[in-house]
Order: sequence, then C-alpha cells, then structure tokens
Amino acid sequence: MNFPQLKHKIFDYSTVVAANEQIFSDIGGEAVILNLQTGIYHGLNEVGARIWTLIQEPKGVLDIQQTLLQEYEVESSSCLIDILALLEELQAVGLIEVRDEKIA
Repeated sequence: MNFPQLKHKIFDYSTVVAANEQIFSDIGGEAVILNLQTGIYHGLNEVGARIWTLIQEPKGVLDIQQTLLQEYEVESSSCLIDILALLEELQAVGLIEVRDEKIA
C-alpha cells in the first residue's frame, strides 16, 4: 500500500532539512529546485534561496531566523512568520523534511 506522506506542523522550535529527492541550482542569487519525485520545478527569490542554502543540513527554524536577522533588515516577528510560511510551502510540495517536532 502507498500511504500519503504525513505532514507535520512546523514550529519555531522545529528542525528542517532539504529532502534528498531534489536538485537545485543558484541562478543569479535565486534558486531553482527540481523535485525528482514529481518532476516539478520550483523557484525561490533571493531570501528563499538563502533559506534553501541554510537547510541543506538540518537547521532549527530559530537559527534560520537569527541568520536572516543578521543579514537582512527585517522585523523579527514578520521574519519568523515569513520563514514558517515558506517552510510550510516547501513541505507541502515535498521539498523539505521536518525533524524532531514536538507534539503539543
């Protein structure tokens, strides 16, 4: 039987990592990612590409936020909201894995 992949809610304390079944390329500071399971390409802007680079190894959401706060002029709470939204989109299309999530 083929079960759908379970999706975990991503929190600020979650750890995320890029899925293995993908190939990406940096094109002028932006990222183009090919999901090898679906054959679909996904594009990320400069900030999204930076996040993508950070999660090539398991990385905590708060660590990602700290890095972006140091590198970009952005408000802390809106930065976290935007990171979580992007990570949820990437998870929905199978490009990332959520690790060590806590159960509420």
